[in-house]
Amino acid sequence: MEIFKIPFTAMACPCEVVVASTNKAEAQTLAQLAIDEVMRIETKYSRYRADSIISKINSNSSKEAIRCDDETWSLFEYANTLFQASEGLFDITSGILRRVWNFKEKKRPSDDELAQVLPLIGWQDVVREDKKIFLPKSGMEIDFGGFGKEYAADRAASILSHKGVRSGYVNLGGDMRVIGPKLDGQAWMIGIQDPRQKGSLIATIPVEAGGLATSGDYEKFFELDGKRYCHILNPKTGQPVSYWRSISVLSSFSVVSGNCTTIAMLKESSGQAYLESTGLRYLAIDQEGEIFIKKTH
Repeated sequence: MEIFKIPFTAMACPCEVVVASTNKAEAQTLAQLAIDEVMRIETKYSRYRADSIISKINSNSSKEAIRCDDETWSLFEYANTLFQASEGLFDITSGILRRVWNFKEKKRPSDDELAQVLPLIGWQDVVREDKKIFLPKSGMEIDFGGFGKEYAADRAASILSHKGVRSGYVNLGGDMRVIGPKLDGQAWMIGIQDPRQKGSLIATIPVEAGGLATSGDYEKFFELDGKRYCHILNPKTGQPVSYWRSISVLSSFSVVSGNCTTIAMLKESSGQAYLESTGLRYLAIDQEGEIFIKKTH
């Protein structure tokens, strides 16, 4: 047995499947099963594809309810759970804020621009019944971007596990699901990027199994008049978060880790109390550069 690394691109980011196998051909066959699952999820749920279920729902806002299959319905149920757990901060209708925030330009949206999109945000207004979903306001949108990659990582890893893979991981642009430890039983050492030094690591986290995800203010951002504006936006105010530089969480599933990091970022100064309430391992860095760590359950 040896370790094989198979890179690919999906969801607009570099990805990798790492598996232990007896030979390269078998490793590539296994990896392709995982890659196919990631691509299936991207095709089904990408808001960039006109033929996706997400685009169909969005294009029918204020017109008609759209029937969902079991998988899609379960994801909406999960989105509702996150909305409730975050007191409305994790809201899958908030992606519409990208209409007024363009992080390729150093420009803040005006109050008038925000006032045009904020009324279209509100998961509590979405009608869900009999596996049908209806967006009641014209121009309203939903988006699984808040947990799509992590869900795909978990699904891909699950397929590999069912095929007998016991050592390896799936990495989708830094959102990871580790299937099992290295061949010698040692944990994988996963690097955490320094949010202020590109290409440098601020820590390494040993992971034998489970999901690891990081949210930060350094992926998409611009600086204007000495202030950093990042892509993690509060759905209630339309403004970027500013308390944490980055938060990493380790749990049993990538999707749980990712949601916890995002909610903690959105909770700003209450983020650490929220992380503590989950009982999960985390590493958080505030705007002063101070590091907060919980290593064990």
